[in-house]
Amino acid sequence: MKLWEKEYKVEDVIETFTVGNDRELDIVLAKYDVQGSLAHAKMLEHIGILNREELASIEAILNELLQEIDTGQFEIESEFEDVHSKVEFVLTKKLGEAGKKIHTGRSRNDQILVDMHLFLKEEINSIKALTKVLFDELIQLSEKYKDEILPGYTHLQVAMPSSFGLWFGAYAESLVEDIHVLNAAYKVVDQNPLGSGAGYGSSFPLDRTMTTALLGFSTLKYNSVAAQMNRGKSEKVTAYGLATLGGTLSKMAMDVCLYMSQNFGFISFPDELTTGSSIMPHKKNPDVFELIRAKCNKIQALPYELSLITNNLPSGYHRDYQLLKESLLPAIDGLKSCLEMAVFMFRQIIVKKDFLHDPKYDYMYSVEEVNKEVQNGLPFRDAYKKVGKNISAGNYKPQRKIKHTHEGSIGNLCSEEIKLKFKKAFEE
Repeated sequence: MKLWEKEYKVEDVIETFTVGNDRELDIVLAKYDVQGSLAHAKMLEHIGILNREELASIEAILNELLQEIDTGQFEIESEFEDVHSKVEFVLTKKLGEAGKKIHTGRSRNDQILVDMHLFLKEEINSIKALTKVLFDELIQLSEKYKDEILPGYTHLQVAMPSSFGLWFGAYAESLVEDIHVLNAAYKVVDQNPLGSGAGYGSSFPLDRTMTTALLGFSTLKYNSVAAQMNRGKSEKVTAYGLATLGGTLSKMAMDVCLYMSQNFGFISFPDELTTGSSIMPHKKNPDVFELIRAKCNKIQALPYELSLITNNLPSGYHRDYQLLKESLLPAIDGLKSCLEMAVFMFRQIIVKKDFLHDPKYDYMYSVEEVNKEVQNGLPFRDAYKKVGKNISAGNYKPQRKIKHTHEGSIGNLCSEEIKLKFKKAFEE
């Protein structure tokens, strides 16, 4: 069944190519399509298109469909083009004339917009919740290991003293910016497009304010053309949110891969959380974090991919938009799995404490020596030269006692302030 079916039959090859994998992807959106239909039916009764009995019967069938979706029994068979046609077919088959009225005043264009907006709202909140779990774990680790020194690097050269507390806390605070970007994406999708129809409104006296309230949107996407132009934009801005968070996870995963290697040896994980080599019996590979890095790097390409699909399209609907789901839905699942695995792994991380005796780490205390000379009255540039000459002459002896007190330093992680910052962003 097609909602646009006419007296002629489309060639099978055309149908196969144009439908693509919409049926599989639309299973994910089915719940939201039914929710949109419930709100639309209530609004149609409110403006006199449906009577109370018709509304009651439509609501009953739609609630049955929601139950089927919830239990995994809902299917979109091959005779249906998409979820919209399947839902309307069920209503028409069971209710006859009343079921045929459900499409009054709407188009598949605003249906898919509603579905995507509702879906993205829920998924963004789900990703935020998983991010909070990771944030809490990182902050806890930051406090637990705040006194454990870790070499800091610039240009991949040993640079200055850092700490595990500073390292864990850095990624925790980085997640705050990622939440801000996700919040921005949420604001874009938290607008009701229902009633924009094919992009140019309707001659029916639709009550779009009513459906906005029924569907839990904070506002209405007022202009019908603007509502349709949100197709592509809403997916792309969500992709930026995913990519920003993916960038944090990818960088973090790279650090873990480096720090696990024998050349660094700062951290490890239980054997059962690593993988081995088919030829080298000594190997304990960080495959989980390598895959997090790769998956998140792939996600960082998503905004560009969606931009290329939608760039330079004129206003109005175009079938190009169908392809957005193929990239966005798997990316959302992939990012959620990366967040879950990161938390799982960090809960079992082993922080090592016996590596600082290696002479190569002696030079990370050189700035401490410079600062000590400055505190004793020597101008900074002179102190810098003095310590540099001692290093060149082989007279440098590191003083490993460190006292950092300013906000955000080794000795003052500001964990409570970071937690408050995250809380404010999370609750926006």
